[in-house]
Amino acid sequence: MEHEATCFVRLFSCHVHYEKNAFFSKWIVMGIVFGCYHRSRKCSGNGKGMGSMKAAGHYIGTPSGIVLCVSKKDRGIVEGRLYHGYSREGIPFCGYEEILKAAETFFNELGFPYMGTGDRDISGRTYRYRKKEGMTKVMKDEELLGQHGDMGTFVICVQHRQHSSWQGRVTYLDENQTVYFRSALELMKIIDSTLDGTRHPENGEKKSEEG
Repeated sequence: MEHEATCFVRLFSCHVHYEKNAFFSKWIVMGIVFGCYHRSRKCSGNGKGMGSMKAAGHYIGTPSGIVLCVSKKDRGIVEGRLYHGYSREGIPFCGYEEILKAAETFFNELGFPYMGTGDRDISGRTYRYRKKEGMTKVMKDEELLGQHGDMGTFVICVQHRQHSSWQGRVTYLDENQTVYFRSALELMKIIDSTLDGTRHPENGEKKSEEG
């Protein structure tokens, strides 16, 4: 009987010890979780941290990022220079066609973004491009963002090249506005309407000046 009582006391002591440790462990875990949540809120809120930087658009964040500096637009033809991090010399352009060709050449030499479908000729043959070896980045993002066009400056980040086109985001630095585009044609329309000072409603129809 005495042995059974001793075992019961020991069992009860172990149970109390376990409950005490579990109680403190629970509060320790809760404290860690709360601390992580508080730090994440502090980093993403109050206009600080990566969240606000993305909203402002003052970053590039990809090796294929380019800065488009438009100096003028005459009779629908845009002129300026295109910059990327692998050359300190800006590439002059006159018209959207030259922008597309210069950027596509750069993407092919860099090998990024990956081209989902190769280029085809009139015979239907598909061509692939070989990555240029030895490309070294010579300009930091801060230097690229320091470039400026007299009429407008755009940061273009092409993230994918699917369906024989581009997908990514474009930021109008002059007003810190960023929008995602689904094709190269849509990108050109966004830039063109921005330079013209026009905005299109969500239904796709231009607002009438009357009424």
